[in-house]
Amino acid sequence: MDERIPLARPNFGDDEVAALQQTLASGWVGSGPRTAEFEQRFAEQVGARHAIALNSASAALHLAMLAAEVDGQEVLTTAMTFVSTNHAILLGGGRPVFCDIEADTLNVNPQELARKVTPTTRALVVVHYGGHACDMDPVLELAREHGLWVIEDNAHGCGGLYRGRQLGTLGHMGCYSFQATKNMTTGDGGMLVTNDPELAARVRRLRWMGISRPTWERFRPGRPRRSWMYDVEEVGFKYEMNDLAATLGLVQLGKVAAANEERRRLVARYRAAFAGLTGVELLAEREYARSSCYNAVVRVAPEARDELCEYLDRHGIDSNVHYYPNHLLPLYRPYTTRLPVTESEWRRILSIPLFPGLRPDQQDRVIDCVREFAAARVGSAAAGQARA
Repeated sequence: MDERIPLARPNFGDDEVAALQQTLASGWVGSGPRTAEFEQRFAEQVGARHAIALNSASAALHLAMLAAEVDGQEVLTTAMTFVSTNHAILLGGGRPVFCDIEADTLNVNPQELARKVTPTTRALVVVHYGGHACDMDPVLELAREHGLWVIEDNAHGCGGLYRGRQLGTLGHMGCYSFQATKNMTTGDGGMLVTNDPELAARVRRLRWMGISRPTWERFRPGRPRRSWMYDVEEVGFKYEMNDLAATLGLVQLGKVAAANEERRRLVARYRAAFAGLTGVELLAEREYARSSCYNAVVRVAPEARDELCEYLDRHGIDSNVHYYPNHLLPLYRPYTTRLPVTESEWRRILSIPLFPGLRPDQQDRVIDCVREFAAARVGSAAAGQARA
């Protein structure tokens, strides 16, 4: 059998290796100068005033909920996401209120958000699924009308745009993921961005045990006398990023724009190859969005989705379902509601290989397998009709 084609692969090269060697040689690998530099450069690149580097997007989401003070209140959210989005609401003491999605983008439907706002609603969480922007204008207008926080789960969307603006910078707080499969990766890691200096200061305290002065500030060259002294202002967490991860982030930050362009080219090639193919289509891209193309998602008939997954597996090609709707999980039964579009669409979707460095011959194998599968299903259906 030919080499197996993975669903995703990190975009690492010699630059990352050389940068890590320099950081290792410096003797400082905890949160320090590289982390501070990464935060500054990331904020500049996305156009935010403050960026706080963390050890995961899950940590960013948790701290965002604490900063928004959702405890005891409702947070409107989507079920079509990784569980960390909604775990963060529970960890912050909030009550998730699930809203239905748009069938063509799998993003939360702004009309559903508006329908479910109540006097106890505190925040809106939007997930830019696959790096395709939610329709943010009505979301932001709804938040202004009711005085609500807007938290962007932008784990998929680094470098994605909404009407020319960077995803993650449209709401009060934006949360990014640098996990291994993401468009830029630090192995694992995350970032929270905001334009609010008070929010930024609190998140910085919370990420390091509630301590008022971070370690690097207390030990950097030129530090003042008694720099070892600090206060603990509230109970916090060990969520900070280290300099090894930040070193990878600094290199990856310089590559993400080109990597995203390659992802868009690969998705366009999939879209052209599947155009007119009976029973297979890619998710739509709306005119207001420039997707980061985190994943390539095909939609098929519900009864065909698992068959396609197994067919690809037999041919040495990885695929995955993003995601099992959170509101159907036993943990979320107390918050379960009917979400007709979500419950219909998740049964149709399958992510196929997409990453910078996916070779033309590899993509051709994926395309050929999908087309062969679709043709076989059409042939089977025609044969069945003929027998009838």
